[in-house]
Amino acid sequence: MEISLLLFEVIILVAISAMCSGLNIALMSLGIADLTRKSKLGNSEAKRVLPLRKNSHLTLAAILLTNVGVISATSLVLDKKFNGLVAGITSTLLIVIFGEVIPQALFARNALHFCARLAPLLKVMIIITYPIAKPLQLLLDKFLAQRSTPLHNRLELGLIISEHMDHKESELDRDEVSIIRGALQLSEKRVRDIMTPIHKVFCLQPTDIIDAQTIDDIKAANWSRIPIINKAKTECHGILLMKDLVDIDFDEQPYPISALPVRVCQSVGSMTALDTMFRRFITGRTHLIPVEKDDKIIGIVTIEDLLEEILGQEIEDETDEI
Repeated sequence: MEISLLLFEVIILVAISAMCSGLNIALMSLGIADLTRKSKLGNSEAKRVLPLRKNSHLTLAAILLTNVGVISATSLVLDKKFNGLVAGITSTLLIVIFGEVIPQALFARNALHFCARLAPLLKVMIIITYPIAKPLQLLLDKFLAQRSTPLHNRLELGLIISEHMDHKESELDRDEVSIIRGALQLSEKRVRDIMTPIHKVFCLQPTDIIDAQTIDDIKAANWSRIPIINKAKTECHGILLMKDLVDIDFDEQPYPISALPVRVCQSVGSMTALDTMFRRFITGRTHLIPVEKDDKIIGIVTIEDLLEEILGQEIEDETDEI
């Protein structure tokens, strides 16, 4: 009977020690920022654990005080039946194997789940140890202030997103991963990397006269927007939209550029980062912007160029040559 009672007491004490040890490693492995995001998304387990993790010094003190008390009680219980050396060795082996190593390895595999399930037990520990745990918390809060939430840099975010590529458990498909990675790389690239060089651009000069032949040339070039650039390539006078010319009959009467509706536009520097270009397109209310370098226009960039860079592939319409 005494052996059965002793065995029962030891099992209970080691089990409590195991839960304390597992909770210690599991709770501290959970990030507050990650728990906050999951709580906002409706994760019930994160909602139960977040208050305990935010008040980590009080929770940690309660866990450790409980664990130390249980370990001491285990030694005392064994000491009643065995001599001091045997009791010490036995309690040490039991605590290390079943109260430390195994539970820590187990709890670390699914930290949030175990912490959520044992949250009521954690609250009981806090209540029992509160007279000692609270002063310890105040002391730790004073000397060990909470660190600000660390943010991932652009390269780290890119690696995190890349881990979703072809992962069976990921909710992101390959296209979504590719788009996100492309967007993260925008600030590292410049307009000169995606622009169309000026020698490949069909443009007109401010002094040109548009007649039927010019319209045929514009159609052959397959451009819906024609930049008006002076001969020295130092100034863009605006953008001529093909849709504005649909109702004009150039067969009967040619028109000078000055007599046609030309949309004003502002140029951008060749070293402008791509992440700022969306705002430039929005504020400029245009889909085409001239690119300049050293006071000379060296090319053009379109919103299609920017989208292609994000998507990682060419956008071809009906008029593009294959």
